[in-house]
Amino acid sequence: MKLSICRNGATGAFLLAAALGAAPFALAQFPRTAQPPKHYAWSDATMTPDARADLVIKEMTLEEKISILQGQGAPFGSAPAGPSESNGGAGWSVGIARLGIPAIQMADSAYGVTRGAASGRYSTALPNNLAAASSWDPHAAFVYGALIGRELRDEGYSMSLGGGANLPREPRDGRTFEYQGEDPLLAGTLAGNFVKGVQSEHVIGDLKHYAVNDQESGRNAVNTNIDKRSMRETDLRAFEIALGVSDADAVMCSYNRVNGDYACENSYLLTDVLKKDFHFQGFVVSDWGGTHSTAKASHAGLDQEQPGRNFFGDALQKAVESGEVSQDEINDHVRRILRTIFASGLFDHPVVKQVPDVEGGYALAQSLAEKSIVLLKNQHNVLPLEGAGVRSVVLIGGHADVGVLTGGGSAQVDAPGGNAVPPPPPPLPGSGPMGGMRRQTWLPSSPLRALTAAMPSATVSYVSGDDLAAAASAAKSASVAIVFAYQGESEGMDLDTLALSADQDKLIDAVAAANPKTIVVLETGSPATMPWIEKVAGVVEIWYPGIRGAEALAGILTGKVNPTGKLAITFPLSDADLPHPTLVKPPPSSQPSRPAPGTDMAAFMANMAKGLPAFQISYDENLKVGYKWYDAENKPVLFPFGFGLSYTNYAYSKLTVKSGESMSVSFMVRNTGRRAGTEIAQVYALLPDAAGEPPKRLVGWSRVELAPGESKLVSVPVDQDRLTVYDEASDSWKLVPGNYTVMAGGSSQELPLHQQVTLP
Repeated sequence: MKLSICRNGATGAFLLAAALGAAPFALAQFPRTAQPPKHYAWSDATMTPDARADLVIKEMTLEEKISILQGQGAPFGSAPAGPSESNGGAGWSVGIARLGIPAIQMADSAYGVTRGAASGRYSTALPNNLAAASSWDPHAAFVYGALIGRELRDEGYSMSLGGGANLPREPRDGRTFEYQGEDPLLAGTLAGNFVKGVQSEHVIGDLKHYAVNDQESGRNAVNTNIDKRSMRETDLRAFEIALGVSDADAVMCSYNRVNGDYACENSYLLTDVLKKDFHFQGFVVSDWGGTHSTAKASHAGLDQEQPGRNFFGDALQKAVESGEVSQDEINDHVRRILRTIFASGLFDHPVVKQVPDVEGGYALAQSLAEKSIVLLKNQHNVLPLEGAGVRSVVLIGGHADVGVLTGGGSAQVDAPGGNAVPPPPPPLPGSGPMGGMRRQTWLPSSPLRALTAAMPSATVSYVSGDDLAAAASAAKSASVAIVFAYQGESEGMDLDTLALSADQDKLIDAVAAANPKTIVVLETGSPATMPWIEKVAGVVEIWYPGIRGAEALAGILTGKVNPTGKLAITFPLSDADLPHPTLVKPPPSSQPSRPAPGTDMAAFMANMAKGLPAFQISYDENLKVGYKWYDAENKPVLFPFGFGLSYTNYAYSKLTVKSGESMSVSFMVRNTGRRAGTEIAQVYALLPDAAGEPPKRLVGWSRVELAPGESKLVSVPVDQDRLTVYDEASDSWKLVPGNYTVMAGGSSQELPLHQQVTLP
């Protein structure tokens, strides 16, 4: 099915239904918007968004202009005290009632709309973003975003604060689960389609956290040092690709400093690159409390401060009145916000709250989870669980009797009915400010119930794993033992290590010693190390799989669904193999204190915005992010980028490369097994030595559906810009002349097809 770029709620609803194999929603029964105002000069929808914005600006007072460049502040996660236009989300900016300009109501929405329960609303918890990236499916990313856009409107919001496009230079980053993997082409393509989906529902879409925001430890104080070429070809390249796909309405600048200047007052990032080189037409919004100045931030290109008005309130008005900030500069900030209101359709399609389609959300969550789960090991075909030989299955640990884990922090989607593991555990160690938002939460999707339903002829049981002897005994008496292991992640904290807890490693060792058919199911938001990998028969990475994660897992384990997911991030052998083996942590003076219960978060953020002593991190691995690091340093890995097993096998042959203004890479893929499957066929390029690049880079891929024994000719277009390198001296992208090696196969380290081409 072809995707429509049209920003229309009906289109988004149709795409969502089509993705689920259902009939489109009966739109007459689901009114999406109220009637827009018709009596203004800018009500003419045939005019360009810029022309409409210019008409509004002519009628605005300075006070009105300043008012939409700031947040209004509110306690996080609850309705504000006293009369307010706030919808109770993460933040909001006022409208101009006399001019018909609506307020912008913002909600965190990385993998679902957050804190809906605070206002009695339901939100679908989808698989986390790194999970969804492991589907390598741009269409699924669009539909994922469209569902979130629709539920944002259902809950009364008009702006998404999702769209993470950061590359995990530090995979122990507590927000790795919110991002789209380690390659800029993959991350940018999927984040862009996510935002395009959100915007298809007349909701303002957002890309974040711009830029090089790769760890949570000391995020308000860290100064990330990186050369321009490395930044442009890696982290910024992901944002550039995402903007090209989505024409995103907003970009959120990050907390950290970059080469000495805070990201939200960094003129190189905001003006030179984003607004000039990337031709970004939307507005830049600060991360919450990420504004640190008035005139400097305004000059650099920040358009809106959130969640308060510490710098873009009275201080900004005084700066304009004194001439420190010009009227033209203010008008540019205002124009960007107004044009976004018109371009997104928010003016013409005002938000109307309504009941969400809960069952539709459940079905989509399961479909996405099935595409996202990655089969990492399957020794002696221990999976799928089928046939008379599997009489009993025991699930061990991980609260697999009641639910599946989610990621924490501002991305946390409320569990329907509350946490499936009562009582709620305390905040995660080292979670710092907003610790109450960083409790591990299990969604009520029970692997025990789901697998019991999927295997009616087998006995399926559960033991907690707290007692190693009892767990080993249960495993020994079962046909198959499945250990559920997990690693909780959250905004505001980083993992000390990619290793699981010592108790979980011991549990896996004990169970594997008792039963050779031991399978480990991992619920993580980052890679995990596996000292026990040679002792177990199977490993399945399900990430944080969402509200129907257990049902999706049951389909994979029993073979009803053939796994298709492939890793969007490398799994290293150990922390010692990372570019920075020891996580760089700030001194205590660079860490904000935890707010007291009931603290107004806007006030707390304002305190942080006063500035903290900087500490330094240098990304001296430069261009070598993710698989490029391991390739360049000749480091073996546990599982490479792009890797994932299937219940069938695929063969590659007949590579042909045609070059010209662009390149076309064609090859045959054949399903050599007995099951239908979908292969994610990947194309990489090795650039000439003169380019000074890592050994290979991803330049394209294709999802190929194949029946048993079927062969298909796959053609992957490779635009020339996927082969260029950034030249810092000329501030331009160049194609280095010479010999290029094009490679195709099933992962970054399984590339059986090679062909060399010479490009001028």
